[in-house]
Amino acid sequence: MVSTKNAAFQRWVHDFRARAAAGGIPTEILDAAFTGIKYNTDVVQKDRTQNEFTKTVWVYLDSAASDARIAAGKKAMKKHAALLGQIEKRYGVEKEIVTAIWGLESAYGSFRGSIPTIEALATLAFDGRRGAFFETQLLDALKILNDGHTSPAGMKGSWAGAMGHTQFMPSSWHAHAVDYDRDGKRDIWGDDPADALASAANYLKANGWETRVPWGIEVRLPEGFNYLLARRDLEKMPSEWANLGVKDIRGNPVPDHGPATILLPGGAEGAAFMIFRNFAVIESYNTADAYVIGVGHLADRIAGGPPIQGGWPREDRALTLPERMELQTLLRRHGFDPQKLDGKIGPLTIDAVRSFQKAHGLTPDGYASPGFLQTLRRMR
Repeated sequence: MVSTKNAAFQRWVHDFRARAAAGGIPTEILDAAFTGIKYNTDVVQKDRTQNEFTKTVWVYLDSAASDARIAAGKKAMKKHAALLGQIEKRYGVEKEIVTAIWGLESAYGSFRGSIPTIEALATLAFDGRRGAFFETQLLDALKILNDGHTSPAGMKGSWAGAMGHTQFMPSSWHAHAVDYDRDGKRDIWGDDPADALASAANYLKANGWETRVPWGIEVRLPEGFNYLLARRDLEKMPSEWANLGVKDIRGNPVPDHGPATILLPGGAEGAAFMIFRNFAVIESYNTADAYVIGVGHLADRIAGGPPIQGGWPREDRALTLPERMELQTLLRRHGFDPQKLDGKIGPLTIDAVRSFQKAHGLTPDGYASPGFLQTLRRMR
């Protein structure tokens, strides 16, 4: 089966090369890039099981902000203090945030990925689930090679084609990578992290980063809190939230950093966060709430902040991909359309869950738990 698949893949590569050549990629670059690549079954498998979407947020955070990762982050920030300070001054993105992204994306440069980027992108383009997207990324990767910023052997990264210290997709590299050390290359792959860290800061700045505004702050909700207010499209100033009884974990009003929403990633039984517009900026890097909270909380811990104080419903497991798609299908069938049947529990699905909960007298916290799926099944 694999050999048959690989044969079809090689035919696809042959056809793609013709398209790339017609688009201006020289034959010698195509030869260097595609020699020896094969259909990578591991890449396809990992595309189906992304950690941020298949783990509960608390299990993800146990790793993302582990004691070891926090300690390594403090060490990395101390080692590169001058560089990170200069980057913060130039781009207005706090050094702890840049360090945290570095920590989650490549364990502070210690694991930048070992999969040849051309092979990963070609496999995903051929596989077809998001073929057009990955074919565009593949062309962008070939342009990087053609411009001499790295070699095919040096262009390695994750299963999804994300590359280097800060795991940029090729299109993000073209849009936001910078030659910070002024050596003529925008090198996010090599041992020196300067270009990669500056590129991450430039990426966040371009997506609207607001200096000295938190990503989010853990809060405590008052008794009788109206959970219908905890949704991404409802913003209030922290002082307004304080008037409703929403305070930080010490019981103090949150300063007015700007408009904020309330996020309940573990439902009513989990920790609650007041999130600001920088949350959405980190989200542009990776759309999973768990990732955004992971970056933000790791940055806070590196800066000396406390662990998350609220509990989590740790008895709950993560829903599998088929279960998440079933949940979305059943919501639609019951008249609460999540708009996408993609197996990702994002804001649209959370809103649909909350609307169902409200209509059926349940706590409208938007939490898509295994128990909630059972409720949907019983109502078929």
